[in-house]
Amino acid sequence: MGNITLSIPDEVHKNMRHFSEVKWSEVARRAIIEKIEALRLAESLAKKSKITEKDVMEFSKKIKSEATKRFLA
Repeated sequence: MGNITLSIPDEVHKNMRHFSEVKWSEVARRAIIEKIEALRLAESLAKKSKITEKDVMEFSKKIKSEATKRFLA
């Protein structure tokens, strides 16, 4: 399994320490997987349709927004 290092603002790190019971690496892993799935879906749709790259980017932003809402709820 690969490893990554993230840089986050000090305030975010402070809040993460406050909620130390959360497995933050799992939170990050899930967010990355969701983003990859959204990008793959957008890429697949783009290949099969006549929509523009701009349309794909807007769709990706909408997916990301909805995933963030669901993830943070």
